[in-house]
Amino acid sequence: MAKNTYGLDLGSYEIKVYDKKNDRIWKAKDAIAIINGKEIFAIGDDAYVMYEKTPENIEVVFPMKSGVISRFNNMQFLLQGLLKKERQSGKGSEYVIAVPTDVTEVEKKAFFDLVIHSTARAKEVNIVERAIADAVGMDLDVKNTNGLLVVNFGGETTEVSVLVGGGMVFNQLMKLGGVFLDESIASLVRRSHDFLIGRLTAEALRKRFGVYTGEPEDTAVMVAGRDLITGLPVRKPITLGLVRSSLRDPLLDCVRSVLSLIDRTPPEIRTAIYENGIFLTGGIANMPGLDTYIEKATGIRTRTAPDPELCTVMGLKKIILSSELSKFAYSMLDEKYRWMR
Repeated sequence: MAKNTYGLDLGSYEIKVYDKKNDRIWKAKDAIAIINGKEIFAIGDDAYVMYEKTPENIEVVFPMKSGVISRFNNMQFLLQGLLKKERQSGKGSEYVIAVPTDVTEVEKKAFFDLVIHSTARAKEVNIVERAIADAVGMDLDVKNTNGLLVVNFGGETTEVSVLVGGGMVFNQLMKLGGVFLDESIASLVRRSHDFLIGRLTAEALRKRFGVYTGEPEDTAVMVAGRDLITGLPVRKPITLGLVRSSLRDPLLDCVRSVLSLIDRTPPEIRTAIYENGIFLTGGIANMPGLDTYIEKATGIRTRTAPDPELCTVMGLKKIILSSELSKFAYSMLDEKYRWMR
């Protein structure tokens, strides 16, 4: 028998893991600090606290990029290091990994290869489409639905998916996530105030103000940055109105993609989506007022998962523990065999 079973949700900036043996979910930053371009100095949360604060000889890198693995060897090292840190060897275990749908088969297989060809010596590796894991995590009737629309707002991507009868019928992966929103905030702050702020500061502004909170537009918070005219570090007030203005265009692009995907669906599926509504998951779905904005912009009832950040890994947990739901997971080896036939 396998030593353990893990459910893995590998995000661009955070890894969420379900540990079956200990029946718990834990998470860690998907980051590695590297000295002089070759020696690994820190991993996970320890590496992330150095982000935007390191000397020139230390670089903090993120092995995931736009929802796929961009630094394969670093990702393997990071995952094994995190499992050891949690006092789990991971060797001889089974893995169930959530993967984005709208990526190439080569990119999808990289998730499979991550553990099957690593020092983990995995007994078995299965993958689950992320949208299906999200729907299962929200306790939606994935198998019998006539039409569900799930939007996963991640760190670097937003995945829009239409599910019907236990399968995926339409899917689109947009290069629009929390990082893009933060960069939009930092860019407008720079143009409006000749004031340079870091991405983490922009992220804090996004989390503080969100999209809809009922606060006046002139509500402001003081943030630290660098005055681009004097070159000196200073603190300046940034208003809610400015942050909302910076979010307007990227969120409008997201709404257009959602409506475009709905327009491509057959009439009966489209009717079911309007009846069932839109479901939001992913860490960025926590942004205050995002569901209200999307509902007003689309005219479709929109709901956010109770714990959107952990929704995918909660779905993996249920799939691992249920013999019925486990049918949603499959091996890339089995898939390859089906193609060859």
